[in-house]
Amino acid sequence: MADIVPFSRAPRPADPEPLWRHLLGDQLRRRRHDREETLTETAERAGVSPQYLSEVERGLKEPSSEMIAAIAGALDISLIELTSAVADELRTAAAPASAAVSAARGAFVLAA
Repeated sequence: MADIVPFSRAPRPADPEPLWRHLLGDQLRRRRHDREETLTETAERAGVSPQYLSEVERGLKEPSSEMIAAIAGALDISLIELTSAVADELRTAAAPASAAVSAARGAFVLAA
């Protein structure tokens, strides 16, 4: 019979990847602050309530693509510019975690 070799699982990163809605909210808030606007001013132009915009900025709401486009338009940015900025932040946040997983996989392959 063959020997049973224990399978080593890759270690989980200490900090999980951030959620898209949190990074989106941070990006929207940052851009609104750069324009020195209040929640009410931006929300009015986007056609949403200040409360809703606040919840989106805090990552508490998962806005539809239509709502994201409306808020981006109110901030005079394109949807592609906004989503690219969020994706860049996600890549940056995920890089340390993926490096740790790659290193663990490499160690497993070398050990086998």
